Amino acid sequence: METIRGRKSLEADFNGLKDRLANYNRIVLDLGTGDGRYVRCLAEDHPDWFVIGVDACRENLREHSQAKLPNMLFVIANAQALPPELDGLISHITVNFPWGSLLESLLKGDPALLRGLESVAGAAASVDLRLNGGALAEAGTTLEAGAEQIYANLLEAGWRVRTPARMDAGALRSFPSTWAKRLAFGRDPRAVALSGHK
Repeated sequence: METIRGRKSLEADFNGLKDRLANYNRIVLDLGTGDGRYVRCLAEDHPDWFVIGVDACRENLREHSQAKLPNMLFVIANAQALPPELDGLISHITVNFPWGSLLESLLKGDPALLRGLESVAGAAASVDLRLNGGALAEAGTTLEAGAEQIYANLLEAGWRVRTPARMDAGALRSFPSTWAKRLAFGRDPRAVALSGHK
């Protein structure tokens, strides 16, 4: 499994990762982490959690991956091909404002993505997704219809998810991700959140 810190690429294996996670009571996986700001904020605010950011674009991760936090790791991987080293280790999955292939996979109920989520999730794993109207419009759907489709796909995949709930501009402003800030002050600050568990 390829990990990154700054400009350095490092390999991590299952046993090494398990050893690093041994003393943490919550393992969070942020899928499609973008620049990694959300992961860094969570790791700083919750030293008893281990937070893993996954993204296919290494260039975006350089800044925040340099922080020397013992409870943070960035993995270079495609959301539709999650590393097997993560299997069964994750207690909480987040997907914040996805776009591109990740959003498309959520909308289509892509079996590769859904199987990957199932594989990495521990026995009582929970999930939080946040979706924005602009990205869904680019994908050819509305915020409401897109959220309902993703909600239905997650239910069909065995996740117990509550119905989508609106996020207002205040919630976006206080959310610790670069993209949430852009949305909050942008032309289309509409967003919804979905939460659930296995």
